[in-house]
Amino acid sequence: MSKELYKRIFVIVCDSMGIGNAEDAAKFGDEGANTLGHICEFKGGLDVENMEGLGLGNLGNFKGIHPIRHQLGTTAALREVSNGKDTMTGHWEMMGLKVEKPFKTFTETGFPEEFIHLFEEKTGRKCVGNYAESGTVILDQLGEHQLETGDWIVYTSADSVFQIAANEEIIPLEELYHACEIARELLMRDEWKVGRVIARPFVGRKKGEFKRTPNRHDYALEPFGRTVLDSLKDAGYDVVGVGKIPDIFVNKGITKGIHTVSNEDGMNKTIELAKESQHGLVFVNLVDFDAVYGHRRNPEGYGDAIVAFDHQLEDLMAAINEDDLIMITADHGNDPTWTGTDHTREHVPLLMYSKTLKDPKNLGLLESYAVIGATIADNFGVENPGIGFSLLKELERN
Repeated sequence: MSKELYKRIFVIVCDSMGIGNAEDAAKFGDEGANTLGHICEFKGGLDVENMEGLGLGNLGNFKGIHPIRHQLGTTAALREVSNGKDTMTGHWEMMGLKVEKPFKTFTETGFPEEFIHLFEEKTGRKCVGNYAESGTVILDQLGEHQLETGDWIVYTSADSVFQIAANEEIIPLEELYHACEIARELLMRDEWKVGRVIARPFVGRKKGEFKRTPNRHDYALEPFGRTVLDSLKDAGYDVVGVGKIPDIFVNKGITKGIHTVSNEDGMNKTIELAKESQHGLVFVNLVDFDAVYGHRRNPEGYGDAIVAFDHQLEDLMAAINEDDLIMITADHGNDPTWTGTDHTREHVPLLMYSKTLKDPKNLGLLESYAVIGATIADNFGVENPGIGFSLLKELERN
């Protein structure tokens, strides 16, 4: 379309809120996983009247979330086409990049001795850990050791990550961040190249009392190609990254980054942005769904967090202008009832809402998360440098 339909588009990623049914789930060991479906079963249903009104219940069988005939939003289920089920792969695909080669993982072996030795040499501290573990469990296992010795706590997961935990009371944040920069540089070697290095600061003095702080910081690989974000920025549009979006894209294509400390904080800041004046994209990641509840296998907390988000969504829907569009989606699954602590390969929802949406409908199952970026590029008349097809013709305004 030649004329801009929407002045602002708000993309909200409910990190890990998959909806099951991925055809290739067995390849990833996830056949039968269904993040939203299993949470609804565990909770005996979820009261999410705003997302239900947009048409979420039309995308699957979710206890307590009913399918409706006259939905207020245009909806779809999205199939991931990239080879992976991690944060970077999902977000990069949304903005047009198809990841063919999965990022390296060290889940079974830990990181090689050569790398650990170089990291210790360059940072001046020894390492303990170096195995795959939950971030909260490893603090109980090794937090007191760090207090006694000052050693780094390093660990990984089923994701392509090298994580460094440091108690803020004995290791300054600046030193932790510098160590992450060193690790990121070392882990650019092809045989070690992981998707992210993550700073995991925490506080506490003894086992059972250690608690992560909001000062997490991710050091990701740069996207391997141009994304829709780059096209928007180059054309002079606002690209506001809220939460860990700037980290995921290493600030490429971002004009402004806004730090958040929780889902609630992320939504509050997004609602405030809706009351301001931007022209372009507001791209939001709500990480608590994944980090606080999914990986920790807490379906009770995850369900409560979805309900809390739905309440705040009502405020955002009220705050937007008639020429604004909201797109709600996810980047992968993380079924809290599933085995292990890893992400799960699933379809993700796409709920699209505008106060002036002409003919809301369910579009069914669509190929690739990249329809999101392609639709945004089409709306603003900029290049889509990657994969994906536009849904803009389905989003006409009254």
